[in-house]
Amino acid sequence: MSLPHAWLDDVHPSPYADQLALGFHLLRFTRPLEREYRAYMLEDNFDLKRIALSVGMVLWVMFAALDFAMVHSPEVWWMLGVRLVVFVLLAICAWLILQRAHVHLLLPLSLLCILALGIGAALVVGIAHRADPNYPYEGLLLVSMAAYFLVGLRLSEALACALVVLLVYIGIELWAGLPTPRLINNVLFLLFGNLIGAVGCYLLEFKSREHFLVSRLMRVLADHDSLTGLHNRRSFNRQFERLWRQAQREGQSLALLLCDLDHFKAYNDRYGHQAGDNVLQRVGSLLLDAARRPLDMSVRLGGEEFAVLLYDIGAAEAWQRAEALRATLETLNIQHERSDTASMLTMSIGVACIQPNEAGELATLYEHADRALYEAKAFGRNQVVA
Repeated sequence: MSLPHAWLDDVHPSPYADQLALGFHLLRFTRPLEREYRAYMLEDNFDLKRIALSVGMVLWVMFAALDFAMVHSPEVWWMLGVRLVVFVLLAICAWLILQRAHVHLLLPLSLLCILALGIGAALVVGIAHRADPNYPYEGLLLVSMAAYFLVGLRLSEALACALVVLLVYIGIELWAGLPTPRLINNVLFLLFGNLIGAVGCYLLEFKSREHFLVSRLMRVLADHDSLTGLHNRRSFNRQFERLWRQAQREGQSLALLLCDLDHFKAYNDRYGHQAGDNVLQRVGSLLLDAARRPLDMSVRLGGEEFAVLLYDIGAAEAWQRAEALRATLETLNIQHERSDTASMLTMSIGVACIQPNEAGELATLYEHADRALYEAKAFGRNQVVA
């Protein structure tokens, strides 16, 4: 299958875009993405597993009633005994799954349920064939189809379950003494049915993985500036509020660096917008390096305006980080002939640091940083004011 995502050429690099471009025909992502995908599948398929298990238990009881009506020999009690054991096991698994407190057990429980249904059905068929060789065995294929399509298993997991059930079935039929030609016919029927299920399951998982990558990439694009890869204003506003509340709870300080490229309009007029975009990308890289800790974030607010939000940092260290950022841009020596400040492109930065408290307002930090940036620009630019 091909992945015609030509639009990825215009997307800022990200793990999701890289994986889409690379492809995943073997149904495998890079290790971090694979872990994220499996966690996503556990959460996304919870309702599917719950419904499938409920339907499976109802059908299992209905088939037990059919066994009692179809088989008129002592073997029927062994068949009903097997069905009872499997039903109790399914009920226990259903109770654990519905608790939703055992998410890490969701996959093992799902596999256990499918194997219990498959092995139980194989046992029932084998016992029945000792009394009646014409007893229908096609229910085993229904269990395999459930593994492929109804329980949300990945292809490798569904194949493993189907193979175990098929091997158990062959062993039980040999024990039951089913004639060899009849056994070969049944096994071929089950094999071809599993082949169809495997192909369908592959297509479903492929599309599921593709949807996962595209949806995650859309989320990244919605929260990040397409030119620089930094967070955008929408994402900044949301994260700002979250970090403010977290800082209040943990008694930590927040620092905000508001950055403005000096005379950037004049730079665009002199060198063109393509050169201006290249400069914005280089500045974006500098800001990304300045916010490497997990709770820090770098933002493009719009145009040539940027921000860096730093968590758990003092005023002196925040000023040092801002000064280092300003100096690093200066050392890049990006020529700017129309600047009234210097011969190269420079940056003015306003810094504010505050420890949020219960009575503090979220806007206070931004207002202080904005006032500091105004002073930095008013008193000559290319400087840091706190």
